Amino acid sequence: MLNNDILIRVRYALDIRDIDMVEIFKLGGVHVTKDDVRMMLKKIDEEEYEDSADIEDYIRCNNAMMEQFLNGLVTFKRGKQEPRPGQPETPPLTGESVNNLLLKKLKISLALTSEEMLEIFESAGVRVTKGELGAILRKEGHKNYRECGDKFARNFLKGLALKYRG
Repeated sequence: MLNNDILIRVRYALDIRDIDMVEIFKLGGVHVTKDDVRMMLKKIDEEEYEDSADIEDYIRCNNAMMEQFLNGLVTFKRGKQEPRPGQPETPPLTGESVNNLLLKKLKISLALTSEEMLEIFESAGVRVTKGELGAILRKEGHKNYRECGDKFARNFLKGLALKYRG
């Protein structure tokens, strides 16, 4: 799934306004304007995405921008957390799978429990066990880590939209 598509789906599911998207990016360390956000939220086909540099009025969201957006979403929803002594001011970019990171950051920002996440998957018509969810939420490199596929992420965002938008 494309990062821009993830932005569109998260924005819809959580009913986030353009001005709030600008603020979320700013909290994550990316300075964008309202027009930049609109250009990122422009819907294009995956075939067009390869040639997106040629598309006028379109900004491609790379993995680093997506991670910074998700970090900003956590700060936007939960408030700024003061770093502990010896801890960096901003979290370093992990380079982890975007889908795994998406589920982790949404869990943190919305203060979801594992049971609530399972209910969200269930509402989207997907049965996920607690073990599978735990494997997806683990740190990359852990022996039980499992990469989250696009279908899982897409269904989670669909269930999230059903939960928050009715």
